[in-house]
Amino acid sequence: MPGLTLGDTVPNLEVETTHGKMWLHNYLGNSFTILFSHPGDFTPVCTTELGKMAAYERQFAEKGVKLMGLSCNDLQSHNEWIKDIEAYTPGSVVRYPIIADPNREIIKQLNMAEPEEKDPSGNQVPSRALHIVGPDKKIKLSFLYPASTGRNMDEVLRVVESLKKASEHKVATPVDWKPGEPVVISPSVSDQEAKKMFPQGFETVDLPSKKGYLRFTQVD
Repeated sequence: MPGLTLGDTVPNLEVETTHGKMWLHNYLGNSFTILFSHPGDFTPVCTTELGKMAAYERQFAEKGVKLMGLSCNDLQSHNEWIKDIEAYTPGSVVRYPIIADPNREIIKQLNMAEPEEKDPSGNQVPSRALHIVGPDKKIKLSFLYPASTGRNMDEVLRVVESLKKASEHKVATPVDWKPGEPVVISPSVSDQEAKKMFPQGFETVDLPSKKGYLRFTQVD
């Protein structure tokens, strides 16, 4: 079975979490959700990442974005591990649920397993994966990192903002874009449509081709 990728619908799995048993689609609801996996409890990089997620949770919540973690250990291990996570990142509280997946079944269904690597028991090794799921339950963006490399939470926050801008307006975000900076208007929008859609105006960059496709505007 091919792995989940951009545009695919996340399966409605019943999962055991630190917040109790739940159906995945019920938790996702009509929000954007960051669903992120970790190679294991009580491991160094994962401990730093979950603490940072907890520290950024308020910023994500302000944007209407939910968080949900996954690690391939049982609930008792998760609950003990949370104490370490909160101790390492002072002031952070892990309020988001963490899925238990001791049999490593869920990581396969969510495309969060290393395709080739196996542990000594022959089980697939979890990857450091992150899916941003839209209100339609479809994957809008995925990051896949090796276990040795921790993620950059500022980049996660930035791409969430980019995805939300794209879903609310017919725009895209250019290279190195940061929230508050101008965005580009989709090529599918004509100049006439753009004048109606963006009454604040837009600037067309004068390029050698004279095609007028690079148009910048400001959106809230």
